[in-house]
Amino acid sequence: MTAYAFAHLHHSALHPDIVEYIDRIQDTLDPFQGRFLLHGPPAEVVEGSFEGNLVLIAFPGLAEARAWYASPAYREILHLRTDHIAGDIVLAEGVAPDYDPRATAATLRAAL
Repeated sequence: MTAYAFAHLHHSALHPDIVEYIDRIQDTLDPFQGRFLLHGPPAEVVEGSFEGNLVLIAFPGLAEARAWYASPAYREILHLRTDHIAGDIVLAEGVAPDYDPRATAATLRAAL
């Protein structure tokens, strides 16, 4: 099942290390079939408040997402981002193509 690496990056600022990180990250993703779905576009906030940038990367599964994040190639470049941009990074598995939120609601209703 598709899994995702989601990043909420705070207070990003242009720095030569960030440019190098962006230039090198795809090579760390390729062995794990990772691909960008979002990469820092301006977000339209329609509810609540939100500051920063969003990054969303898709992987074939959670095992690939975990392996990418732990890989020596990614670990080698990670400091290029973390030295300059704080953020929250989350790995999560997606839902099945036939996911129906009504079934989740029924399960929750039964638990009440």
